[in-house]
Amino acid sequence: MPRHQRHSKWRWLALLAAVACSASLAATAPPKAAETSDDIRVLLAPRLETTLSAQMNGTLSDFHLTLGKRVGKGAVLAQLDCAEVEARANVAKAELNMARQNLAAKKSLQQLNAAGDIEVATMQTEVEKANGALALSKAQLGYCKVLAPFAGRVAKVYVKPYQTISAGTPLVDLVSDGPLKVRLNVPSTLLPKLKAGMHLNVNIHETGKSYPARISAVNSRVDAVAQTVELEAQLDKESPELIAGMSGTASFADTP
Repeated sequence: MPRHQRHSKWRWLALLAAVACSASLAATAPPKAAETSDDIRVLLAPRLETTLSAQMNGTLSDFHLTLGKRVGKGAVLAQLDCAEVEARANVAKAELNMARQNLAAKKSLQQLNAAGDIEVATMQTEVEKANGALALSKAQLGYCKVLAPFAGRVAKVYVKPYQTISAGTPLVDLVSDGPLKVRLNVPSTLLPKLKAGMHLNVNIHETGKSYPARISAVNSRVDAVAQTVELEAQLDKESPELIAGMSGTASFADTP
């Protein structure tokens, strides 16, 4: 047999031996740790969360929110330029004053039998109409400021300072402060044994810690496809290191 064929044969035999050795090691290697099918996945969510939107067309004149900024309840989150709305409110106020003066004049003439009941009723209607226009203008003035409905932190910012926006434009996402909710889905077969106040332990991946919690709500409807029921739980105490969006697993302190 030529020398180059003998060398090629030995290389193939060495390769086959290496593959066989690798397969043997893989078969005897211990399996990697993994989550079992019995683990209950959980997600941390804020007690309150909302997307605040503009209620009118306008240009943002004061807007300095940043991600993570804490705001108090009733704090001004955004201010729109409302010079036009203020001008309309002043016009409505003037028209109301004029309508009231005309009504008073008609009533004086009525006492002198110089004006009839229909004329007085017409002027009364004009007063009510002007009063409604003023109330509408005041309501629109309230749209110039976007206030925080609850204390919390800014989770997302959609607009920029001095941007011109229209009614319905999302401005910010706001999540509440305080203890977080735990959302989880459990097999529907456990439904008869589940009740509010049941203890569970929540293990959060991001912190590597376990936190005690209690079931606060059980959904009244079962997911027909997954055959699970959604639960909400409340952590026993507030932990500064936890934030909404973290995930982990849960186990019942007393298995139902």
